[in-house]
Amino acid sequence: MSLVKKFMTVGGATLGSRIFGFARETFMAAALGTGPMADVFYAAFRFPNLFRRLFAEGAFNAAFVPLFSKEIEANGVDGAKRFSEEVFGVLFSALLLITIVMELMMPWLVEWIIAPGFADDAEKTALTIRMAAVMFPYLMCMSLTAMLSGMLNSLHHFFAAAVAPVFLNVVMIGALFYGLWIHADPREIAWYLSWSVLAAGVLQMAVVYAGVRHAGINIGFKRPRMTPNVKRLLLLAVPAAVTGGITQINQIIGQAIASSKEGAIAALQYADRIYQLPLGVVGVAVGVVLLPELARALKAGHAKEAGTIQNRSIEFVLFLTLPAAAGLWILSDAIIRVLYERGQFSAENTAVVGSILAIYGLGLPGFVMIKALQPGFYAREDTRTPMRFTIASVIVNSGLAITLFPLIAERGIATAEATAGWINTILLGFTLLRRGHLQWEWVLVKRMALLLVSTGVMSAALVYALRHAEPYLTPQSSLLHQVAALAVLLAIAMLVYFACAFAIGGADLGMLRRNLKRKRRA
Repeated sequence: MSLVKKFMTVGGATLGSRIFGFARETFMAAALGTGPMADVFYAAFRFPNLFRRLFAEGAFNAAFVPLFSKEIEANGVDGAKRFSEEVFGVLFSALLLITIVMELMMPWLVEWIIAPGFADDAEKTALTIRMAAVMFPYLMCMSLTAMLSGMLNSLHHFFAAAVAPVFLNVVMIGALFYGLWIHADPREIAWYLSWSVLAAGVLQMAVVYAGVRHAGINIGFKRPRMTPNVKRLLLLAVPAAVTGGITQINQIIGQAIASSKEGAIAALQYADRIYQLPLGVVGVAVGVVLLPELARALKAGHAKEAGTIQNRSIEFVLFLTLPAAAGLWILSDAIIRVLYERGQFSAENTAVVGSILAIYGLGLPGFVMIKALQPGFYAREDTRTPMRFTIASVIVNSGLAITLFPLIAERGIATAEATAGWINTILLGFTLLRRGHLQWEWVLVKRMALLLVSTGVMSAALVYALRHAEPYLTPQSSLLHQVAALAVLLAIAMLVYFACAFAIGGADLGMLRRNLKRKRRA
C-alpha cells in the first residue's frame, strides 16, 4: 500500500470525526454560546484532554510504536504480543493510580491551574471541579485506546484506530440533542455533556480493542513488572509525553490566562475546532503513518529510503496546508458565521472567534509540519531533542500570552500559540538537516516556492470572489444561502489552487505516486 493511500485512509476517517466534531460544536454554540456554562465545560474538559495527549497519544505514538515494530521484525507477532501484555499491565496500574490522585487533588488543580480566573465566582469554580472529576477517568480509557491504536498502526490496520474518535462526537451530539429536546437549561446540558465524555471513552476503547482482536492479537492482563522492554519504553515515553502534548500544554496555559475574561475560553475552543480539521486530517494522518514507516525503513538499514519518505511527506503536508492556511485567514468570519451564528451565539461572538481563527490559520502549516518532522527523531528513538524544543516553545508561548492578553485579549493567546508552533517547527527542521537525517533536495525547495505562488494566486481569486459573495453571507440571509455561498467560495479556491499548482509544477501526482509507493513487507 502506498503512503498516499495510507494517508488517505487515516485522513478520511479523521475527516469523518472532524465533520461530526463540527456538528457537535454547532449544537454547543446554539445551546451554550460563549456564556458561563460553556466556559465551565470547556475548562473542565481541557484538563483530561491535556493528560490524554501527555500520557496517551504523544507518549505511545513516539515510544511504543517503534519498539512494537522492532518486536514484530525480531520476534514476530508472538513477541509483539508478549511485549504488549507487559506494557498493558504497567500502563493500567499507573493510570489507575494517577486517576485516583488527580480526583483527590481536583479542587486545588481547578483553583490554581485549570481556571484560576474563576476564583471570584464560587459557583463556576465548584461546577468546574465536579465536571472535571466526572470526565477525568476519560484519560484512563483514552490512554489504553492509544496503546491499542499504536498496535493497529504498526500492523498496518489504520482504519479502526482512526475512526474511533468519531464515537466521542456521536455520543456528545446525542447528549446535546436530548438536552435541547427536553428544553434543558445550559447548566443541565453541560452536565449531560460531561457524562457523555466518559461514556464515549469506554466506547472508543471497546472499538479499538475489537480491532486488535480482529488483527489477530488477544491481550491478557499480566501483573505489572519492570522488564527491560518496559524500562526502555518509559525512558522514551517520558520526554515524548511532554513533546506530544505541546499543543495542549500551550492551550491550557492560554486557558488559564483567558479564564479571567468571561467567554474567552469558549471563544478559543470554537476557533480551535475549525483549524483542527486540516490539522487532524493532514497532520494526524501523516504522523500516524510516517512513524512506523520510518521505523521499519531504518530498522532494515534503508537510510536513503527513510529520507525520501520524510521529504515526500513534507511535500504532501505543504501541498494541502498552505492553501488551507490562506483560506482560514480570508474566510474566517464567513466560516464562523455560517457554522455558529445562531441561538446564543451572536454577531459579536462571530467577530471575536473569527479573528482568533484567522491567527490560527497562519500557524496551521507550522503545527502540521511538527507532525511530519517529529517522527524523524522518534523513529531513531530520540525523544529528548523534541522535548527540549517543546520546552522552548512553551516558554515562548507563555511569555507572549501573558504579554499580549492585556493588549489584544483572546487574539494575543492565539498569536502566542501560532508563534510557538512555528519556532518548534524551525528548530526541528534545522536539527534534522544539521544531523543529516533530513535530505536537502532542491526539487523540494522549488516545489515549496511554486506552492507558495499557487497559494498567492488562490488568495487573490478568493478575495475578489468574496466581495461578490458578501451579500449572501450576511446574518439577514437564510442559512441555505450562507452555506451555498461559502461552498461556492471554497470550490473556487480549490479549483484555482489545484489548477495553478499542477500547471506550474508545484505538484505532480504521477511523481508522488512513483516516489511514495512502497510494497507492504511481509
